[in-house]
Amino acid sequence: MFSIGELSRRTKVKVPTIRYYEEMGLLVEAERTSGNQRRYDKAGLERLSFIRHARDLGFSIEAILSLIELQEHQDRSCQAATKIAVAQLADVREKVKKLKALERELVRMAKGCDGHGVSEDCYVLASLADHEHCENEH
Repeated sequence: MFSIGELSRRTKVKVPTIRYYEEMGLLVEAERTSGNQRRYDKAGLERLSFIRHARDLGFSIEAILSLIELQEHQDRSCQAATKIAVAQLADVREKVKKLKALERELVRMAKGCDGHGVSEDCYVLASLADHEHCENEH
């Protein structure tokens, strides 16, 4: 059995987050000692590791709940899990696209100013003050 602190150390998930996951139904509520301390078993550790990995990959709480549901019913098709992963991949690709556009705009903005003038004439500051200076929406 693991205390919440030990579970936190092993999974690198903060204690308040573990409590939150319990509240959201991602993690089964821990057994309690006579002193009302949470105690987790190996299955709790494995579930929290699963959740941590899914969160690291950007899956939403709702998606993780669905994935856990599938994991708990191993006779079901994995098609739903694949669909969730494909949707997450599409979200990540869209975010990467937006980040690349931001990168291009910031590079352009930084190149527009040599950094040797005064702030009154600074292109970076002017660009931030007036969106018309930007080449693309972001």
